[in-house]
Amino acid sequence: MGHVQNPDPETRSELKLSLAKGWGISRVRAALQHFGDSLAVVKATVSELARIPGVSLHQARTMKQSLDRSRWEEEWSLCGRAAVRIIGLHASEYPLMLREIYDPPVIIYARGEFLPQDDRAIAIVGSRRCTLYGQRHTERLTTELVKCGFTIVSGMARGIDAIAHRAALKAGGRTMAVMAGGLGKVYPPEHTELSSEIAASGVVLSEMPLAQPPLGPLFPRRNRLISGLVLGVVVMEAGQRSGTLITTRHAIEQGREVFAVPGPIDSLASRGCHRLIQDGAKLVQGPEEIIEELGPLLEIASSRVADEAIEETPDRDSSFSELQKRVLAELSDHPITPESIITSLGLPASQVLSTLSVLEVRRCVRRLTGNRYCLFK
Repeated sequence: MGHVQNPDPETRSELKLSLAKGWGISRVRAALQHFGDSLAVVKATVSELARIPGVSLHQARTMKQSLDRSRWEEEWSLCGRAAVRIIGLHASEYPLMLREIYDPPVIIYARGEFLPQDDRAIAIVGSRRCTLYGQRHTERLTTELVKCGFTIVSGMARGIDAIAHRAALKAGGRTMAVMAGGLGKVYPPEHTELSSEIAASGVVLSEMPLAQPPLGPLFPRRNRLISGLVLGVVVMEAGQRSGTLITTRHAIEQGREVFAVPGPIDSLASRGCHRLIQDGAKLVQGPEEIIEELGPLLEIASSRVADEAIEETPDRDSSFSELQKRVLAELSDHPITPESIITSLGLPASQVLSTLSVLEVRRCVRRLTGNRYCLFK
């Protein structure tokens, strides 16, 4: 490969901060709150670091030494050669939903590209040892959500996660996979090809340095990113002690919606889902319950997607974008399929499906059985 361009000063300081040993998420957060940005943190003296609430002079000295020894140049070079992008918290590409959580990672490592439509995302998570019931309904629900314009987020684990990613790709949609370890080595190893497929039309990401092994304690930490990237989390199958339930706890703390798909009443694999429903999670049979529950949040995200997805003319009607008008013009009282609209307008399926979903939220169109649409009356 050719020369790897150096990062801008703010990305460099964020990378140094993320690689500094002994800091931890809470200390990084406290430092950023105290100094305002990573540049000021990295430039701070020992005595200035000691003014961070809860940091002693001895701790500040250790923290400063760790920052100075941070091997950021090596990490930057390794990522450049591996075609892994390093995205700092300040960057415009950094996912908006993730930036708003209590403890966002100061650095994201990514293969693939984030798009504005990824603000309209749903996580589908569940058991690694799923049943045929779980597999069938994961494939069905994922496909339906993709057709409604959602990006699907999961953890690329065996079982439900991998099924959701593959179903999203098969349906022609976007999906994002959050890894617990670094992107230098895919885990589980049998998902290496899946990882490449996801990166080609979505994003594979991690907050861990490139060579970090996927150690056990990193998986619960990773789960806060899965819930942080999305509007809501759907649990497909989970036992009573499933690690999947850690993701739902993060989701609740982050103000995300939690959904659960019920299973057979005698299924041990669905005991966790049934408990979530008893505790107030929304029971989900299809995308309709998700759209209804998300309400205004979904409309805000959808409007942002529509604004970014098309180029609008200056004299447009302020109520609808030009793309929305074109899609509405194809609809009547007689139900038609999205495929008919896609063929008629000659537009990408993702644009038409996302627009139909926005119009559905605005109660301009109605989605009927058989994935058909008509004007809302």
